[in-house]
Amino acid sequence: MDYEEWERSVSRHIRDDPLWALRLYRMALFAGDQGRVDADTLDERGNYRSLADQLRRSTASISANITEGYSRLRPRERAHFFEYALGSAREARDWYHKARHALGHDETEARLAQLGHILRILLVFIKRSRSTAERRSEGTR
Repeated sequence: MDYEEWERSVSRHIRDDPLWALRLYRMALFAGDQGRVDADTLDERGNYRSLADQLRRSTASISANITEGYSRLRPRERAHFFEYALGSAREARDWYHKARHALGHDETEARLAQLGHILRILLVFIKRSRSTAERRSEGTR
């Protein structure tokens, strides 16, 4: 399923949330759904069940931590959850690398590119959140 088709399939209840406007969140949800499908493929192959479980967990964790971060008012707390999402995205990238033989080159490369894009955006968000937190703490001295 491509991104546009996936986006049309997402529940109205998810799309009505203001967080849906954030491209990073949509990308992370898509990565989570792709991770689940890829993990199901690995499960079918038998010898990859533990890898499939790790892939499923790490890709699902990205959007969950982004969501949690956006629920925080303090920039330092927000950055903390974005860092968790960053760790999950890096972990997912590692699991995809290990699954490349079972999933195929083209599928794996597409997932790695998508996760790389998510990583780059998260790094910017973390830097901005930390900078805001530092400015606020300097202003209270």
